[in-house]
Amino acid sequence: MNKEKEEGSKLELDFNKLAQVAAGKEAVLPAVAQDADTGEVLIVAYVNALALQEALKRKVAVFWSTSRNELWIKGATSGEFLDLVETRVNCEQNSLLYQVRIRQVGACHTKKASGEPRRGCYYRKLTPTGELEFLPGQA
Repeated sequence: MNKEKEEGSKLELDFNKLAQVAAGKEAVLPAVAQDADTGEVLIVAYVNALALQEALKRKVAVFWSTSRNELWIKGATSGEFLDLVETRVNCEQNSLLYQVRIRQVGACHTKKASGEPRRGCYYRKLTPTGELEFLPGQA
């Protein structure tokens, strides 16, 4: 993990991510995890056929880690599970929407200064000057 990228104020977008995913061995599609009650987008990740099968069976968000090339059961190591409420498929059947409920505190692997997990992965906003700024309560 790149601490400066995750906690810093400098914009360092990874425009190569989709090319890397496309060059990978595993056939995947994007999956958005959205809070079923608030509509907040928590995570955008990737799902292969196995991850989808496991998510439906376990009733929790399961993804395919493109960086580790392995099944990623969200919460298996952190305890921060995302309980699956509903799975939606887009019109072209090339992306998924997991509507979820956070079981404990958060969904992101990053943590606030207090050590508490962040609710979702979208905890900073881009300012007009091109800097990243933490949303209230997310630092």
